Amino acid sequence: MKKALIFYGLLLLFSCENRIGKNITASSNTPDLWPAISPYNVEYLKVSDIHELYLEEVGNPNGKPVIMLHGGPGGGCSPMMRQFFNPEVYRVILFDQRGANRSKPYAEIKENNTLELVEDIEKIRKHLNIEKMMLVGGSWGSTLALAYAESYPERVTEMVLRGIWMGTQKEIDHFYHGGTYKIFPDAYTQLMQSLPDSAIRPLPDYLLKLLTGEDEKLRTSTAEAWLKYEWRISDINVDTMEINLWLEHNDPYAFSLIENYYMAHHCFLDKKQLWENLERIKTIPTILINGRFDIPCLPETAYDLHKALPQSELIIVEMAGHGGPRIINAMARAIRKFEH
Repeated sequence: MKKALIFYGLLLLFSCENRIGKNITASSNTPDLWPAISPYNVEYLKVSDIHELYLEEVGNPNGKPVIMLHGGPGGGCSPMMRQFFNPEVYRVILFDQRGANRSKPYAEIKENNTLELVEDIEKIRKHLNIEKMMLVGGSWGSTLALAYAESYPERVTEMVLRGIWMGTQKEIDHFYHGGTYKIFPDAYTQLMQSLPDSAIRPLPDYLLKLLTGEDEKLRTSTAEAWLKYEWRISDINVDTMEINLWLEHNDPYAFSLIENYYMAHHCFLDKKQLWENLERIKTIPTILINGRFDIPCLPETAYDLHKALPQSELIIVEMAGHGGPRIINAMARAIRKFEH
């Protein structure tokens, strides 16, 4: 069960074993991070008439502010994410985005879009009296970090981004159709065959229709089918038994619903919006990390973003997919570079 939970953590952003980080190497097969730590502040922040965000702070209250942005959309933060940061150096803010994990109401998609999430980050910054902050995010978290930085570049000191996702239609088509089928035809076929009508049809629209339908049993089976698919394609060595074990004890509904809701609405971004506004963040020091075999978030996206950002460093992690120990260690090393 512990191993299954670790792999799910990788799916949401990245996860780790409970180890101390001293000599980190990207080639290591064992994640090596800071010791487990408890928050010194936990609260709920009301950001709209509907939504309250779960918010926590760990580390040094007088340290360098950094906000961790989880993946999905709809994933949520985990205690393991606290362990990327030197607790003596960083003031770490973690929060669950609208509808995700511990935020209220659970799995709510009303008033839930990228612009609202960007403004939530700004509300958190003001609420905590932070002038400027570092951003760390993976997968969807990289998208949200870029969207916030382009909106408020004067508030961002540095960024560490993993598994780059720019929210374009090209990426969505790759994720939901032919791109993943070329590498994982079995996983893609299993997803389609689990749906009431397995004929080729527009995804993610069809998945969203099933996930918001009145048939509770169908909503549950669709959520599970989607999580199995994404989990399977997200790493280079995933045991389906671990996925099934996790599903016996956990609810994938919010993750599956919110992710497909965002993808069905093109991530609530204008066409190539993040690419077109890169001029605003060209002076922000940024480290980009991508697995060589990251199927959901192809390394070409990270490479093209690196070429467009003169203050960026690109790290392609060999023998790694969307997550896993090598990605975790690369992230930990990158975060340490900005401890000054």
